[in-house]
Amino acid sequence: MKDFKFKISGNLYNVSITNIEGNIAEVEVNGTPYKVEIDKELKQSKTPKLVRQTSIPSTDTHPSVAKTQSPGKATAGAIKSPLPGVILEVHVKAGDRVKPGQKLLVLEAMKMENNIDSDKEGVVAEVRFNKGDSVLEGDVLIIIGA
Repeated sequence: MKDFKFKISGNLYNVSITNIEGNIAEVEVNGTPYKVEIDKELKQSKTPKLVRQTSIPSTDTHPSVAKTQSPGKATAGAIKSPLPGVILEVHVKAGDRVKPGQKLLVLEAMKMENNIDSDKEGVVAEVRFNKGDSVLEGDVLIIIGA
Protein backbone atom coordinates (compact mmCIF):
# COMPACT_ATOMS: atom_id res chain seq x y z
CA MET A 1 0.00 0.00 0.00
CA LYS A 2 2.43 2.69 1.22
CA ASP A 3 6.20 2.79 1.63
CA PHE A 4 8.05 5.14 3.96
CA LYS A 5 11.68 5.78 4.88
CA PHE A 6 12.44 6.93 8.44
CA LYS A 7 15.75 7.95 9.96
CA ILE A 8 15.70 7.63 13.77
CA SER A 9 18.88 8.35 15.76
CA GLY A 10 20.96 7.90 12.60
CA ASN A 11 19.40 4.50 11.75
CA LEU A 12 17.47 4.12 8.47
CA TYR A 13 14.15 2.22 8.58
CA ASN A 14 12.21 1.14 5.48
CA VAL A 15 8.56 0.80 6.50
CA SER A 16 5.82 -0.65 4.29
CA ILE A 17 2.17 -0.64 5.30
CA THR A 18 0.77 -3.75 3.64
CA ASN A 19 -2.79 -3.88 5.01
CA ILE A 20 -5.14 -2.02 7.34
CA GLU A 21 -8.28 -3.67 8.73
CA GLY A 22 -10.21 -1.84 11.42
CA ASN A 23 -7.63 -0.63 13.94
CA ILE A 24 -4.93 -3.25 13.07
CA ALA A 25 -2.24 -2.34 10.56
CA GLU A 26 0.13 -4.89 9.07
CA VAL A 27 3.53 -3.26 8.53
CA GLU A 28 7.02 -4.39 7.51
CA VAL A 29 10.01 -2.67 9.06
CA ASN A 30 13.25 -3.50 7.20
CA GLY A 31 11.64 -6.75 5.99
CA THR A 32 10.28 -7.89 9.39
CA PRO A 33 6.44 -8.08 9.56
CA TYR A 34 4.57 -6.58 12.53
CA LYS A 35 0.90 -6.15 13.49
CA VAL A 36 0.35 -2.71 14.96
CA GLU A 37 -2.74 -1.66 16.89
CA ILE A 38 -3.91 1.89 16.10
CA ASP A 39 -5.73 3.86 18.82
CA LYS A 40 -8.67 4.61 16.51
CA GLU A 41 -10.19 2.73 13.60
CA LEU A 42 -9.11 4.01 10.15
CA LYS A 43 -11.66 3.98 7.40
CA GLN A 44 -10.25 3.28 3.97
CA SER A 45 -11.74 4.95 0.95
CA LYS A 46 -13.18 2.33 -1.37
CA THR A 47 -13.10 4.70 -4.32
CA PRO A 48 -9.62 5.07 -5.82
CA LYS A 49 -8.36 8.58 -6.45
CA LEU A 50 -7.99 9.19 -10.18
CA VAL A 51 -5.35 11.53 -11.50
CA ARG A 52 -5.87 12.60 -15.08
CA GLN A 53 -3.69 14.59 -17.38
CA THR A 54 -5.11 17.80 -18.78
CA SER A 55 -6.47 17.04 -22.22
CA ILE A 56 -7.32 19.29 -25.11
CA PRO A 57 -10.50 18.16 -26.87
CA SER A 58 -10.35 17.68 -30.59
CA THR A 59 -13.01 16.71 -33.10
CA ASP A 60 -10.51 15.28 -35.54
CA THR A 61 -8.72 11.94 -35.41
CA HIS A 62 -5.41 13.61 -36.24
CA PRO A 63 -4.60 16.32 -33.67
CA SER A 64 -1.79 17.73 -35.81
CA VAL A 65 -4.30 18.72 -38.50
CA ALA A 66 -6.92 21.41 -37.88
CA LYS A 67 -10.40 19.91 -37.73
CA THR A 68 -11.65 22.05 -40.60
CA GLN A 69 -8.89 20.99 -42.96
CA SER A 70 -9.39 17.58 -44.48
CA PRO A 71 -8.23 16.32 -47.85
CA GLY A 72 -10.69 16.53 -50.68
CA LYS A 73 -13.01 19.26 -51.90
CA ALA A 74 -16.19 17.72 -50.44
CA THR A 75 -14.91 17.81 -46.84
CA ALA A 76 -12.82 21.00 -46.89
CA GLY A 77 -13.83 23.14 -43.91
CA ALA A 78 -15.78 20.28 -42.35
CA ILE A 79 -16.64 20.25 -38.63
CA LYS A 80 -16.82 16.60 -37.56
CA SER A 81 -18.56 14.94 -34.64
CA PRO A 82 -16.07 14.02 -31.87
CA LEU A 83 -18.37 11.32 -30.46
CA PRO A 84 -21.53 9.45 -31.39
CA GLY A 85 -24.57 11.23 -30.01
CA VAL A 86 -27.71 13.29 -30.65
CA ILE A 87 -27.89 16.89 -31.87
CA LEU A 88 -29.66 18.96 -29.16
CA GLU A 89 -29.37 22.45 -30.66
CA VAL A 90 -28.20 23.98 -33.94
CA HIS A 91 -27.09 27.62 -33.54
CA VAL A 92 -26.23 28.40 -37.19
CA LYS A 93 -27.77 27.99 -40.62
CA ALA A 94 -26.38 28.03 -44.15
CA GLY A 95 -25.17 31.51 -45.06
CA ASP A 96 -24.31 32.59 -41.49
CA ARG A 97 -20.89 34.17 -40.94
CA VAL A 98 -18.95 32.50 -38.10
CA LYS A 99 -15.81 33.38 -36.17
CA PRO A 100 -13.32 31.12 -34.37
CA GLY A 101 -14.72 29.97 -31.01
CA GLN A 102 -18.36 30.63 -31.96
CA LYS A 103 -20.79 27.91 -30.81
CA LEU A 104 -22.17 26.05 -33.82
CA LEU A 105 -24.23 23.32 -32.18
CA VAL A 106 -24.72 21.27 -29.02
CA LEU A 107 -24.18 17.51 -29.15
CA GLU A 108 -25.38 15.16 -26.41
CA ALA A 109 -22.95 12.27 -26.07
CA MET A 110 -22.79 9.84 -23.13
CA LYS A 111 -25.45 11.91 -21.28
CA MET A 112 -23.29 15.04 -21.44
CA GLU A 113 -23.77 18.15 -23.52
CA ASN A 114 -20.80 19.04 -25.74
CA ASN A 115 -20.50 22.43 -27.43
CA ILE A 116 -19.15 22.17 -30.95
CA ASP A 117 -17.36 25.43 -31.77
CA SER A 118 -15.93 26.83 -34.98
CA ASP A 119 -12.15 26.83 -35.30
CA LYS A 120 -12.04 29.10 -38.33
CA GLU A 121 -13.67 32.19 -39.77
CA GLY A 122 -15.96 31.86 -42.74
CA VAL A 123 -19.50 31.38 -43.98
CA VAL A 124 -21.52 28.27 -43.17
CA ALA A 125 -21.88 26.49 -46.49
CA GLU A 126 -23.96 23.55 -45.27
CA VAL A 127 -25.54 22.21 -42.08
CA ARG A 128 -25.89 18.45 -42.56
CA PHE A 129 -27.89 17.53 -39.43
CA ASN A 130 -30.93 18.93 -37.63
CA LYS A 131 -32.05 19.00 -34.00
CA GLY A 132 -32.82 15.45 -32.80
CA ASP A 133 -30.68 13.68 -35.41
CA SER A 134 -28.31 10.92 -34.31
CA VAL A 135 -24.70 11.16 -35.47
CA LEU A 136 -21.70 8.87 -35.38
CA GLU A 137 -18.11 9.75 -34.51
CA GLY A 138 -16.43 11.43 -37.47
CA ASP A 139 -19.67 12.42 -39.22
CA VAL A 140 -19.40 15.80 -40.97
CA LEU A 141 -21.83 18.08 -39.13
CA ILE A 142 -21.19 21.48 -40.72
CA ILE A 143 -19.11 22.72 -43.64
CA ILE A 144 -17.58 26.19 -43.36
CA GLY A 145 -16.50 27.93 -46.55
CA ALA A 146 -14.26 30.95 -47.05
